[in-house]
Amino acid sequence: MAKEKGNNTIAKNPKALHDYFVIESYEAGIELCGTEVKSLRQGRVNLKDSWCTVDDGELWLKGMHISHYEQGNIFNCDPMRVRRLLMHKNEILKLFGTVKQEGYSLIPLSLYFKGSRVKVKLGLCKGKKLYDKRNDIAEKTARRDIERAIKERNR
Repeated sequence: MAKEKGNNTIAKNPKALHDYFVIESYEAGIELCGTEVKSLRQGRVNLKDSWCTVDDGELWLKGMHISHYEQGNIFNCDPMRVRRLLMHKNEILKLFGTVKQEGYSLIPLSLYFKGSRVKVKLGLCKGKKLYDKRNDIAEKTARRDIERAIKERNR
């Protein structure tokens, strides 16, 4: 069986881009059970309210929901269990220092396959204020109106 080329996105977290400014992004591996990988291949995952923490020098992903695999039996894991993320120790310590001192958050932005492995794109994020969110919505609305006007003009 040939390996798939390219990145196949499983899930994205659009709420993260709405609520946070993404300062920097990182790639991390994730420790999963076999039935969880099968559920991911079916696209049965939710990143909406998930976040990451650093405990005892290890990076943990909390709040991610992976649904039970329907054909699995006793080997299904808890859908909301805490999952360990795999990164180099020096990267984890750098992130821990930044998050602790400067008030940033680690938020998963997307989940994807890289070859046969599952990877998580983490964002080092700073929270948006309400007026920032309103500005983003106003810009999107203005862009959409301009595109509509151009489309109607070209008819």
